[in-house]
Amino acid sequence: MKKILVTGAAGFIGSRVCQQLLDAEVDVVGIDNLNDYYDISLKFHRLEKLRQQESFEFYAADISDRVRLADVFADHRFDAVLNLAARAGVRYSMENPYVYQQTNAMGNLNLLEEMRSHEIKKYVLASTSSLYAGQDMPFLESLSVNTPISPYAATKKAAEAMAYAYNYLYEIDVSVVRYFTVYGPAGRPDMSYFRFIHQIDQGLPITVYGDGEQSRDFTYVDDIARGTILATKRVGYEIINLGGGKRPHSINKMIAILEKMLAKKAIIEYVPAHVADMKSTWADIDKAKRLLGWQPSVCLEEGLRNCVDWYLKNKDLSK
Repeated sequence: MKKILVTGAAGFIGSRVCQQLLDAEVDVVGIDNLNDYYDISLKFHRLEKLRQQESFEFYAADISDRVRLADVFADHRFDAVLNLAARAGVRYSMENPYVYQQTNAMGNLNLLEEMRSHEIKKYVLASTSSLYAGQDMPFLESLSVNTPISPYAATKKAAEAMAYAYNYLYEIDVSVVRYFTVYGPAGRPDMSYFRFIHQIDQGLPITVYGDGEQSRDFTYVDDIARGTILATKRVGYEIINLGGGKRPHSINKMIAILEKMLAKKAIIEYVPAHVADMKSTWADIDKAKRLLGWQPSVCLEEGLRNCVDWYLKNKDLSK
């Protein structure tokens, strides 16, 4: 592929996808609306290196803006579209569901319409393990996911369904990649590991919802980015889990690892679990291995070490 559109290019995962594509000598056009869900300086930090490369072009635009999006597609001929633009966060989706619907569902539709109009035949849609709430683990892609328990999950389900329709009607090849608890350096500040590192280092109390024994299938961001790019393979329409693949780790274990790395004891305040939180996530990644030749390569300890090292080098930004 010669030129790829990546939406959410200033985001945590999107910026890493852009960088890996550029390293592979692919021209990249990035779109991001640079919203203020969290401090925008972190997004500019991610964009800084990308903008130094001639093969990267950036548009400050919102995929829910049909007119602006049409201009981007008129300017370029894309071989594929990787849609990583999304409003993330389960709890905030309950406070402002409309913006989640606008970006995650309508923005997805706008991209598919532009692809149909310009006869672009490969679409990669970033989705979420949050859809598996209430299912037996490890989560298989064939499981029914018709009971989303947050507006965030519901809008992601809507995006998957619309992508299926465009695959059926217009033969757009679709890879839906469901991410499992992505973490890594320069991550979203609302993610637990990011907050915990800062708060443990500063001697501040950390809030843990529930008893801390809830577990997640933590997956390192560079592994996720690599899997997303491999998903540009022609597959028809496939849903593919990208997760750690081994037994998930508890929040308490993650805290213990960070305590050791920072050589400081955490001050933990346990509060009741949130109604929209999943108790555990765990991906079956056999399909990713079979279809994409993908499996994760970074273990939790190595990944968290990278996060701590980044934090220590970027304390002013981390604030």
